[in-house]
Amino acid sequence: PSQAIPEDPATGPAHCTFVPWWTEQLAKGDLHARQFSRRGGELWCSLKNDRVPIAGSAVCVLEGTLILETSA
Repeated sequence: PSQAIPEDPATGPAHCTFVPWWTEQLAKGDLHARQFSRRGGELWCSLKNDRVPIAGSAVCVLEGTLILETSA
């Protein structure tokens, strides 16, 4: 942000940390999260074993192909 590059409106990695705790506290398996930042964001999260699947809206800002060469 200090370089005029806007942050994500909703931070998925942060929710991966919050969701296990909140699902336990609220005794729920699914959560609807709203991030109240300037641009805001909504996420639908759940806890599946040790994973946190996240769903929501996204905007593609970059598309490409990555080619990895392996050495023998």
